[in-house]
Amino acid sequence: MDFDGTIAHHGIVSAETRGALARFKQTGRKLILVTGRNLPDLKRVFPELQLFDRVVAENGALIYDPATNEERPLAAAPPSLFVEKLKERNVPLSVGRSIVATWEPNEATVLEVIRELGLELQIIFNKGAVMVLPTGMNKAVGTKAALNELELSANNVVAVGDAENDHAFLRACGCSAAVANALPSVKETTDIRLSGDHGAGVIELMEMICREDARIIPPERHGILIGEEQDKKKVYLESHRGSVLIAGSSGVGKSTLATALTEGMVEKQFEFCIFDPEGDYDELADAVSIGDAESPPNPDEVLKLLRKVGENVIVNTQALQMPERPLFFAKLLRQVSALRARTGRPHWLLIDEAHHLLPASREDVAKVLPEEIPAAVFITVHPEAVSPNALKTVETVIALGEGARDTIAAFCQAVGIKTPTGMPGPGEDEVLLWARGVGQSPRLMKPVRPRQAHRRHTRKYAKGELGEDLSFYFRGPDNALNLRAQNLMLFLQIAQGVDDRTWEHHLRAGDYSSWFRRVIKNDELAREAAEVEIDRSLQPRESRKRISDAVSRRYTTPAR
Repeated sequence: MDFDGTIAHHGIVSAETRGALARFKQTGRKLILVTGRNLPDLKRVFPELQLFDRVVAENGALIYDPATNEERPLAAAPPSLFVEKLKERNVPLSVGRSIVATWEPNEATVLEVIRELGLELQIIFNKGAVMVLPTGMNKAVGTKAALNELELSANNVVAVGDAENDHAFLRACGCSAAVANALPSVKETTDIRLSGDHGAGVIELMEMICREDARIIPPERHGILIGEEQDKKKVYLESHRGSVLIAGSSGVGKSTLATALTEGMVEKQFEFCIFDPEGDYDELADAVSIGDAESPPNPDEVLKLLRKVGENVIVNTQALQMPERPLFFAKLLRQVSALRARTGRPHWLLIDEAHHLLPASREDVAKVLPEEIPAAVFITVHPEAVSPNALKTVETVIALGEGARDTIAAFCQAVGIKTPTGMPGPGEDEVLLWARGVGQSPRLMKPVRPRQAHRRHTRKYAKGELGEDLSFYFRGPDNALNLRAQNLMLFLQIAQGVDDRTWEHHLRAGDYSSWFRRVIKNDELAREAAEVEIDRSLQPRESRKRISDAVSRRYTTPAR
């Protein structure tokens, strides 16, 4: 919040406003004062600065921590010659650590001296006040620095002000408000126009936040676009609502939709954390991946990254054995939940293969999960295999594929609720959306498509652990062998070692292209393999090489 003209009227903060600030702080929320005043002057007129977690003074150039009395300047001191020249011309001045302030109509003289000395300084106006600062310094810069110290995202902040110099930090925050006495230009650009002036308006805003929290913001402002209904109405996911379930059979586009959602999160500057058991999101843009097929993720490294404002993190547990993953996830989720409770970040959690990480067979899931999991996305093939404790937090279901109606029915059975009737079947490029948290019936939606190509399951197929039912078995014409290849790299190794008779038996039967199409789900690779399978002129050595090259081009990662 701004000081002069916002919480203060003629430099005085009323007892009612001070009391409301204290009550607001007691809810566990934080207060940041953002002002153009220099710090000594501010302490003189308002000694109760301990109400604030940080003070951004001098129009963004100085950060002050009332708890420790520590000051941190963000800009250089004003040039002494500049100050001297202004005093010589009888300009009334207030000089801070970085700011030089005066009043209208002295701006012409100030500008003249700046030009005369060839200085890189800027002039900022504030209802008659004239402030001179280094170029690029404003309240938004100072607010960002204060939020970084507090490990908070600007998206979690409501900003309120009244004058010209407030524009920058109002725009930089997740929600903006203007008190009734604000300039018309400020009111025009804010999300909320308060009916009260000065401190009364701020009290009105704080009561609104305590009552409604993130619901004070329209969905298109912070919502993540997930698609359009048949009438072209846009559909958004809102972070303050319950969790989301994306479910459907393998290969119907769950990972593709999740990738598109992360792009929307990046666009809205929301931070996300993906729990990625199979390495499916390892090459996702705008995110850092911790762990790979050989090395499990380090929880301390994950949390260190998540504490940095602006970081998106992928936790790849591919190196862990299947039974190890739920326990690892449970421990890390508790730590991430504690970070979210303190800072509101990461804004979104995406939990892939939720039936593995939060299995229905596990009895202690209720102890792992917070009572509410806002802004969590569970992604699964089998909703009935996910813990009912997790599913009960779901308010939005997105069902994909031909079996979308069966998916919703399976979800309802798992949580013990009645399955909705009259559900339409999705057509091509459609999904079934059920916003049950707001009492809507399931309806059809065309989901957004990602800009980046999602390389689905590349790492899992290359080096991961495919189940026994999905592995390739070199058996030979007489079933004399039973050599299992549970990923593509093992497939290549075994293919080089088996005898020609075994190799050609599977080649002529079309087994390689069938496996690539059915399990690996790579039609392009399957087509190339099929061309080799039908070419009777190839010797075993040549056919092995061509299929090996086709796999290696797509799934072997170059050394880095």
